[in-house]
Amino acid sequence: MLKAVVYDAYGTLYDVHSVIQRCENVFPGKGTQLSQLWRAKQLEYTWLRSLMDRYEPFSTITREALEYSCKALGLQGGDEAMHLLMREYLALACFPDVRPALEKLGGMRQAILSNGSPDMLAPLVAHSGLRFDAVLSVDAVKIFKPSPAVYELVPKTFGVKPDEVAFVSSNCWDALGARHFGFASYWINRTGAPVDRLGVEPAAVLRSLGELPSKLAA
Repeated sequence: MLKAVVYDAYGTLYDVHSVIQRCENVFPGKGTQLSQLWRAKQLEYTWLRSLMDRYEPFSTITREALEYSCKALGLQGGDEAMHLLMREYLALACFPDVRPALEKLGGMRQAILSNGSPDMLAPLVAHSGLRFDAVLSVDAVKIFKPSPAVYELVPKTFGVKPDEVAFVSSNCWDALGARHFGFASYWINRTGAPVDRLGVEPAAVLRSLGELPSKLAA
């Protein structure tokens, strides 16, 4: 019996590419390219820093990924441009399917488990108006997902067993990491991508978060 539903934040609840318009305003003609490279390097840095045992908060990594991306694309913006773009991460847009799904699951304990650092997550959640029983950050264990040490934060927080947790992520590698840990993981596959070859499968693949309430009820 499931006792908690836990969501990834970036890319699952909050659209990281809602920064494209701001990127475009700052660097005309380069908005989409900058957003895509920024996100790719952001993820890459979390994995590399975990392997190197050189943890830094997600806010630091996000800025470093932005600085790299601007330099790689030959974009010169200065500190003001960096500040404007970093501030966008504190007000990312929710995907349209998020709020209705969370409201339908209102009878269950719900939480965020994110690579994000508290200084980024707190204003983001407050801006969105979404409510959770807990907002958990990898900052507590100083390593990034998909390390099992991160997923362990959920049983410790809620006093539940791993198989009593539904974990929801639009990042396939995250859903598979959670499944490997023992969660019932649900991959929100909005783009129709194939499952990553990591030797484990998600409990279910959904096209949108809107499918989650009926899936959990079943």
